[in-house]
Amino acid sequence: MVGPSEDVLDAFGLSEPAVLLPGGQGETWRSGAVVLKRAVSESVWRAEVLATLPDSEAFRVPRPVRSLRGEWVEFGWEACELLAGATDVRRQDEVLTAAEAFHAAVAGLSRPDFLDGRNDPWSDGDRIAWREQSYDGSPAYADLTGPLVDAWRPVELVDQVVHGDLPGNVMFADGLPPAIIDWPVYWRPPSWASAVAVADALCWYGAESGLAARWAHLPEWGQMLIRALIYRMATDDLAGGAVTWTEARRSGYAPVIELALSYAG
Repeated sequence: MVGPSEDVLDAFGLSEPAVLLPGGQGETWRSGAVVLKRAVSESVWRAEVLATLPDSEAFRVPRPVRSLRGEWVEFGWEACELLAGATDVRRQDEVLTAAEAFHAAVAGLSRPDFLDGRNDPWSDGDRIAWREQSYDGSPAYADLTGPLVDAWRPVELVDQVVHGDLPGNVMFADGLPPAIIDWPVYWRPPSWASAVAVADALCWYGAESGLAARWAHLPEWGQMLIRALIYRMATDDLAGGAVTWTEARRSGYAPVIELALSYAG
């Protein structure tokens, strides 16, 4: 994996060699107290938001770092401060509580234009889950999602910017609020973001069904779980096709699909 060049380090005024950090899909690097990642379509927008977001006792965010020229992106890279802590996928109730506070803090932001230009399995999977885009998918995908599609109903909820990948992107450190990192921006109801986190935790992180029950007070919970699961499965299918659907993959989703349907009535 190729890390940031000397030009990138110089642009941000960094003197220490870049070291690859664990996680981050192998694309996150550290130079001293600064984290470097390749910029994406939302990098500048996200930096502007996080740079001015008021401090909170309920959560932390990584503050973006400007380059020496005052820019958020240089040579295709963005930078932010290194935060103390480590992720812990066993602490999903705390993840969801911090996310609620974070979503309340960003609730007044307008819908960002870059969302319309994103074309990747995650963005397309999200649109498919909300029936903004049609998709037939592989036979295994159609078989798994069929009951969810049948139970899908329209909802009337307020959309806003949300974090679409919470479970492994909240860090914990003793004496500090949880830190919300690696923000993939979506324009959906906050209860959908929570449902994605719960579905992920149930499918892949060993959470028990009580997690879903504890958050069932959120608006349109059953419908949000349905959309969360379709989103994840459509993304899987788009990214990997039919070979994605190993027995382990199918068995990870199957009980959570049944649980979601029970909340959808």
